[in-house]
Amino acid sequence: MNPQAAIHPTEVDGIPTLFAYGTGPVRAGLVFRVGVADETLGRAGVTHLVEHLALHRQGLADYHFNGATKAAFTHFHVEGAEHEVVAYLQGVCASLADLPMERLETEKEILRTEESRRDVGQLPLWRYGAQGHGLVSYPEWGVRGLGPEDVREWARTWFTRGNAALWVAGERLPAGLSLGLPAGGRRPMPAVTSALPATPAYFSDGKGGVLLDAVVKDTTAARLYAGVLERELSRALRQEGGYSYTAATDYASRRDGFALVTAFADALPAKQDAVLGGFVDVLAALQVGRIGQADLEAVRTRVDGGLTAPDAAVRRLPGAAEDLLAGRPVRSIDELRSELWAVTPGHLHTVALEAAGTALLQVPAGHSADWAGYKEAPTSSPYAVTGRRFASVRGDGTALVVGDDGISLTARAKDGAEEAVTVHYRACAAMLSWPDGGRRLVGTDGLVIEVEPGLYGVDAHTMAAVDAAVPPHAVVWLPARQQRPAPQAARAPEAGAGTSAGSAPARRTGRQTAALVVFGLLGGFFAFLALLFTVFGAGDPETTTGEWAAIAGFLWGVAALPAWPAVRILRRTRRV
Repeated sequence: MNPQAAIHPTEVDGIPTLFAYGTGPVRAGLVFRVGVADETLGRAGVTHLVEHLALHRQGLADYHFNGATKAAFTHFHVEGAEHEVVAYLQGVCASLADLPMERLETEKEILRTEESRRDVGQLPLWRYGAQGHGLVSYPEWGVRGLGPEDVREWARTWFTRGNAALWVAGERLPAGLSLGLPAGGRRPMPAVTSALPATPAYFSDGKGGVLLDAVVKDTTAARLYAGVLERELSRALRQEGGYSYTAATDYASRRDGFALVTAFADALPAKQDAVLGGFVDVLAALQVGRIGQADLEAVRTRVDGGLTAPDAAVRRLPGAAEDLLAGRPVRSIDELRSELWAVTPGHLHTVALEAAGTALLQVPAGHSADWAGYKEAPTSSPYAVTGRRFASVRGDGTALVVGDDGISLTARAKDGAEEAVTVHYRACAAMLSWPDGGRRLVGTDGLVIEVEPGLYGVDAHTMAAVDAAVPPHAVVWLPARQQRPAPQAARAPEAGAGTSAGSAPARRTGRQTAALVVFGLLGGFFAFLALLFTVFGAGDPETTTGEWAAIAGFLWGVAALPAWPAVRILRRTRRV
């Protein structure tokens, strides 16, 4: 193999370094083994805050640089002339040792603005709970309460020489590069938690598409399986069925020997049943070994093209640095290609069976997947605590039970049995606290209880006992709310801290159901008209193409108007 196409290990200032030959601007990155999964929900956002503070002194520059906080790693990367790369990396290390705390409150506001635009997926929280890798699904609630010493201590603990790796792509290692990071040991990968008592599992969500992830061994065969799955989904749901516009997959190594295969297919409301059924059918076909050699060859050829590209080694550097920090060997391109061409359809069949056993499926609201062998992910607890019972003042049958070891929200199910959502104090990932006395307890399993004293008649002494029982590191104080929310139990996080309403799952009321029916009928009626005109209107000799397109677009726009309130209702009414 050409030495210029290889990754060469070396060392800079005691930091393990990976170098690959590349032409053009110098590219480099400093990677630390710390991320969101190392935090707690009550202090979520501290790593991201350190990243922002470390970059502040870079100011505005003509060269490109940025940072990124991931689940288990934090990256600082740069591209520019050799002296610019040296200045950037040394500046980041200097800032990590002496963070600009005069910028603390400003950077907090920037993080909140950034968070308001972030679309977080729910699969991680349903799989892992409100801890570890599940925290990527939650708002950065902890940022608001972090003080200067909290941030400095986090930087001293995690952003150290022993917990870092450097990668460089260029014609040589930059001259004069010196990284003054403090001493510190390598940190282990974050623990992998689970909020699912059994898999395969599913949960319903108000969004219209079907989404799946599965945990598999991190192998070349698994990467190829993800590519073949995408081809099969696209063929079945878009080309043949015409049900979906987008059918795609992703493969993400967790760097602990396992990876996540994620698959998605979008769907209009009228096509949700067809998309869900077709999605499950594709998975089932792969699980029984119906894997075409031609599909495997197409995916393999594409992957091999990436491995043999002139910049293949350069593009692998950030991931190779993560592997190094995770204690995994940095493999050569020859090794990867050898494995790639040894994969057979039988290997993909093995991966398909492994994925089937760990799958988590997100289906549209109002749908289920128990008919396909998936277990419903729990939205309630197996039991309630014992203690003082506070019935809802609304007389709806719900009640808070406040015990010595936790809190439960109880309600009567349709079959008359009592359901409960329980959060134990010792397993409270975060308690959101508002000045008006409202509390939201989030368990490490992802279940949530809203404690509104006025709605349950909870006295001040009992509330004080609850506040004292929750571990201090889990308490998150938030500013005053505009209005108090209705009581509900939820698994999913809300879009942003401090708002008045949670996101589901809450029981659907009769008024919500009626509204959903009305909006659904209106949307269906106008969609029918739009479909008729789209199909038959183009043939009208008295209508120009422009007029046909304008009228069809208008009718589809009118049809979409009732969909938004319907989706809002569905998102708020996932069944407990």
